[in-house]
Amino acid sequence: MVEKLRDRKIAAALAFAGAVSPIGAGLHKFYVGQPLWGIFYLLLSMTPIPRVASAIEGIWYLSQNADEFDLKFNDGVASTATIVSRAEVVDSDQIGAVADAVRHLDQLRADGLLSEYEFEQKRRKLLDRIA
Repeated sequence: MVEKLRDRKIAAALAFAGAVSPIGAGLHKFYVGQPLWGIFYLLLSMTPIPRVASAIEGIWYLSQNADEFDLKFNDGVASTATIVSRAEVVDSDQIGAVADAVRHLDQLRADGLLSEYEFEQKRRKLLDRIA
């Protein structure tokens, strides 16, 4: 079964709901996959502690970008929108230039002008430009 990715805006909304209502305290913890913390929040729901913590966490969820949230609460799996937006940012001319540079480095390595270590370092630097 495929698990649906968690959304940081929904997590923030649940956290804010727990901040204003003692009944909702800890629901955001269940949503983000931290059920033990959710139970802890429910046990303390008659005190102001989970309400304050929920408000702080709601702000924290919203202050993160989608990649940070996905890394922490979606096991590093990026949402489809994030993958699409990254693909749109990459310039095809830049990819072609990097590919040409890597081919040139490979030729220098084949000619014995670069060591395997130097080739790998330079190749990684070039590929980091794309990402």
